[in-house]
Amino acid sequence: MEFTELVPDPSAVERIATGSTWAEGPCWVPATRTLRWSDIPGDRILQWHADTGDVDTYAEAVEFTNGRFLDRDGSVVQCSHGLRRVERDRDGEVTAIADGWDGGRLNSPNDVVVASDGAVWFTDPAYGITQPREGHPGVREYGDHWVFRCGPDGEALRPVVTDADEPNGLAFSPDERVLYVASSSGELPVIRAYDVDVDDVGVRVKNGREFARLGADEGIPDGIRVDVHGNVWSSSHRGIVVFDPTGERLGAVPVPEVVSNLCFGGDDGTELFCTATTSVYRIRTGTRDAVSR
Repeated sequence: MEFTELVPDPSAVERIATGSTWAEGPCWVPATRTLRWSDIPGDRILQWHADTGDVDTYAEAVEFTNGRFLDRDGSVVQCSHGLRRVERDRDGEVTAIADGWDGGRLNSPNDVVVASDGAVWFTDPAYGITQPREGHPGVREYGDHWVFRCGPDGEALRPVVTDADEPNGLAFSPDERVLYVASSSGELPVIRAYDVDVDDVGVRVKNGREFARLGADEGIPDGIRVDVHGNVWSSSHRGIVVFDPTGERLGAVPVPEVVSNLCFGGDDGTELFCTATTSVYRIRTGTRDAVSR
């Protein structure tokens, strides 16, 4: 697939909102035709209304939420740095899904995806307990940074990826047989891929390997998404970089600010939204997210 089929005009990047301190965790909410995202240091959740173009505050004093993902029922599953948990927001009522493992608290869940079977997969680096503006000081109670999986209500929580240095963004291939994880370690920032096997025994994640790296001047991968063709879209310090399913670089979309995360949305799912430092940007694409709700 040619990059021009995916992004007809890479220069047509539109800023639709600004005023955040560090914008993160965008999620399109079809029921309200809004884009929801976090201003982590501002400890608030903002939203952009597609009908009017207006931006307002969805919630404040939210305990430093970060990444979020649309659940199968239209509610939003999100990560809380401050409460060190993954939680569900259903029409403004927020409840915990997972907040600890093996007798200790999680670090600070960062990003999350919900699989087609309702299972919740999330990354757990330590930014919320080590970065003063992103949560509360704390310690790594299980001593590492892992990717976890649990049932829709937190049941059967367990680590599934333990070899990524700083697991950050994550996304599934269209058939959910491959899990991509952005490992944002300063020493070796890379997007890793893992095979996902589901059988009578359960779910096994194995064969971890390097999938792709950003260019030397592009910083680290943070949020990632996968489109219906299996292409991986990664945030970078210079914009958005797109790789095909084999890890070959297809092209890049320059963005004026450091991109933290991204998602597809809009009424037909082909609009790409990215949070980037103080702002949110939109670009029209020729594809859509691998996950359709």
